[in-house]
Amino acid sequence: MSQLKPIIGITMGDAAGVGPEIILKSLAKQEMYDLSRPLVIGDSKILERAKGFVQSELNIEVVPAESIQDLPYEYGTVYCLDLNLLDENLPIGQVSAEAGHAAFEYLATAIELAKENKIDAICTAPLNKEALHKGGHKYPGHTEILADLTGTEDFSMMLSAPNLKVIHVTTHVGIIDAVKMINPERVYHVIKLAYDTLKKSGIASPKIAVCGINPHAGENGLFGYGEEDEKVVPGVEKAQAEGIDVVGPLPADTLFFRTVRGDFDIVVAMYHDQGHGPVKVLGLDAGVNITVGLPIIRTSVDHGTAFDIAGKGIADEKSLMEAIRQAVEFAPERGE
Repeated sequence: MSQLKPIIGITMGDAAGVGPEIILKSLAKQEMYDLSRPLVIGDSKILERAKGFVQSELNIEVVPAESIQDLPYEYGTVYCLDLNLLDENLPIGQVSAEAGHAAFEYLATAIELAKENKIDAICTAPLNKEALHKGGHKYPGHTEILADLTGTEDFSMMLSAPNLKVIHVTTHVGIIDAVKMINPERVYHVIKLAYDTLKKSGIASPKIAVCGINPHAGENGLFGYGEEDEKVVPGVEKAQAEGIDVVGPLPADTLFFRTVRGDFDIVVAMYHDQGHGPVKVLGLDAGVNITVGLPIIRTSVDHGTAFDIAGKGIADEKSLMEAIRQAVEFAPERGE
């Protein structure tokens, strides 16, 4: 049986940000259609408006669709499952409840399509957390919405950049709360998520390294109050007992360098900035956010809505293109 290219549902994110622009700029590339069947989930009139921001760079037609049945997915045509939630005069570059609510609805629709196997993966353009909250949806971000709407309790955020993959024990919480939330079972589960994800991606024996919490991973009690021994070591040892090639806790200040050098396949970071900082130093246009542990595939750009440049047509689409590529890589095969 021959294989069809996967259908990738691309959610438009916050329509007041750069999402519509980078979607159009990405789908103006033949490569995206060679790899996949891309479907935008959003508002077609917002995409049509965004064509004016980047008109000199592309010549594509935006076609609204009421369903996704029998779409030809031809290069030069951007099909948009049109939820028709926003006014075409929505202010650009401003936080609004309307855009926040719409961003939630785009994602919720994509999740239902993925659960019904009507699309093979979700790729998300950025949303704005303040707008999301103003729109009545009190989530820290995409990851938590995906977990809630799929009934997933054991999940994590993985960032992927050239030569560096990072998975997080905690993410969108303050540093004091993050330290409280770290425990051996959570550390073990994140190590296992990293191992299973890399195995599925084709790495036969993933090499995993785990960060410490304190400077120098506590340095035998010199820094902190024994958090590494209490919260991290038992989780690492449990994974090691199952045959997983994992080491740590190791000092974060040298671990990321060692991983980029090739010593490890992935780093387990303890909290948001510990993991995000090194990835973003490598370049905002190179990073991709992947939610692991879900029953569906989801990738995302690793940057925000960039309200300061929205509507100027200068936003870089490379991160979204890479997110689409990785969605294709992880998507299940679909037979004809």
